[in-house]
Amino acid sequence: TGVGFQPDTVWIKDRDDAESHHLYDAVRGATETLLPNQTQAEFTGADRLTSFDSDGFSLGSNDGVNKDTNAIVSWNWLAGGTAVSNTDGTITSSVSANPTAGFSILSYTGNLSSGATVGHGLSQVPNLIIVKNRDQATNWLIGSEFLTSATWEKYLYFTTTGVGDDSTMWNDTAPSSSIFTLGNNTDINNTAKDYVAYCFHSVEGYSKVGTYVANGNPDGTFIYTGFSPAYILVRD
Repeated sequence: TGVGFQPDTVWIKDRDDAESHHLYDAVRGATETLLPNQTQAEFTGADRLTSFDSDGFSLGSNDGVNKDTNAIVSWNWLAGGTAVSNTDGTITSSVSANPTAGFSILSYTGNLSSGATVGHGLSQVPNLIIVKNRDQATNWLIGSEFLTSATWEKYLYFTTTGVGDDSTMWNDTAPSSSIFTLGNNTDINNTAKDYVAYCFHSVEGYSKVGTYVANGNPDGTFIYTGFSPAYILVRD
């Protein structure tokens, strides 16, 4: 308890042991586990996160999320609660969205069709989209306007190094204020496979998505966000 709201996404990491990261959301349902540092498919972990509660969440006895006496951290996001059907795209999605905070969670089923679109539930263009195939062992796909030009031809993975350039990911098409576009790559749009996507856009004073050029200096590069961040996620 003490989160301050009922979270729709919970990311958990054991700080004392070499356990995987654990990611849960209300669209897929409590107990449905994804591991952001691994490629494996979603699995049901009945002894891990068991429910999203009014002021936090409940856990089972699994060492990855609740090992006795270990220090564990969780990051929590508020989306829109129970998912609703979204037909803005050519593929219907189930979306829990918080447009004020610039964050949404959505699930959809792929069709391997280049140019298929999915509604994300936000009111502005997402600056960052993270996608995972729930049914197969595939990489976590990361897309952002800051990786490339406006055509979104480049991408990153959580679990490998380097920047990829492949039109079969985002179909070389930038998202709009209502949808994003899929290529025919199985990491994002395999036939009859289920996917989850997390979409973000910057909100003044609350969140900032961007890029910076490192300088290798102990004094560092200053990155302007417009506020004092409580959580920072960096990917080289």
